Amino acid sequence: MSEPDRFELARLEKLQAIEALGLDPWGQRFDAHRPIAEARDKCPAESGQVGETIRVAGRIMLRNNKGKLKFFHLQDWTGRIQLMCSKAEFSEEQWKLIELIDLGDLIGVDGHLKVSNTGEKTIGVSHVTFLTKSLAQPPEKFHGAKDTELLLRQRYIDLIYNEGVLGRMLQRGKIIDSIRATLRERGFIEAETPVLHAIAGGAAARPFVTHHNTLDMQLYLRIALELHLKRLMVGGVERVYEIGRVFRNEGVDSTHNPEFTMIELYQAYGNYESMMDLTEAIFVNAIASISPPSQGGAGGSGSALIRPWGDK
Repeated sequence: MSEPDRFELARLEKLQAIEALGLDPWGQRFDAHRPIAEARDKCPAESGQVGETIRVAGRIMLRNNKGKLKFFHLQDWTGRIQLMCSKAEFSEEQWKLIELIDLGDLIGVDGHLKVSNTGEKTIGVSHVTFLTKSLAQPPEKFHGAKDTELLLRQRYIDLIYNEGVLGRMLQRGKIIDSIRATLRERGFIEAETPVLHAIAGGAAARPFVTHHNTLDMQLYLRIALELHLKRLMVGGVERVYEIGRVFRNEGVDSTHNPEFTMIELYQAYGNYESMMDLTEAIFVNAIASISPPSQGGAGGSGSALIRPWGDK
């Protein structure tokens, strides 16, 4: 295990200073906080106006010291907002805590909404709750981490420091929800079939091989979802699907991963036109779930994915 560098040592010293204030720097509960996106929406329209009080939590992404004023950018998974801390508003102990805050730390704040003199949506902080100390130094780049190798091996860094990456993950979740809803509306049920197979079937690919000790037999990580879903069809399950991981022991590049998510679905008493109709519905509904009509999504006047797609 490598020795901590000077940045980590400095953060460890601040950790000890926080503990010396009688505070637990790990895993504090912070109830009744609101999403930062909601806080931004509720900010007053003009500078000088004082908005409602609010409570938010997130990660410190930017810090700017101006004497008795300290400014931070706080980020959660809905957005980012500026925090303004004035020394006159805090007790001596609270101000000591504020001075110990590092980039990457997780904090909760209470305060009132306002707009700064420069027009930035801001929370005038009245109380700080320390939630978790970050001991790792964040990436050096102000505009996000750029080391591709680092980002691929430590995806959480990519999520935290590169704008848009977290948004794409949240969009993926909405797309998966939309697919499930579309299939549920059409009477499909979701199955969960075995990952370990006795034969590597359902596709032409090189499998990962393992050994079952108790049964003393060779097994394969599945390369497709097909075979067990078709067995369910034979057993009388007329509409079935699965969204699951499959594994292929083959090449790796930016578009090929040894494990990936696949969806397969089967229905009785249909034909290729039935599947065309279903495919259209899946795509159009998924796009609508992440892109409102006003942004050219499904149903928008400029959308190329308004059903039907064309002649069948």
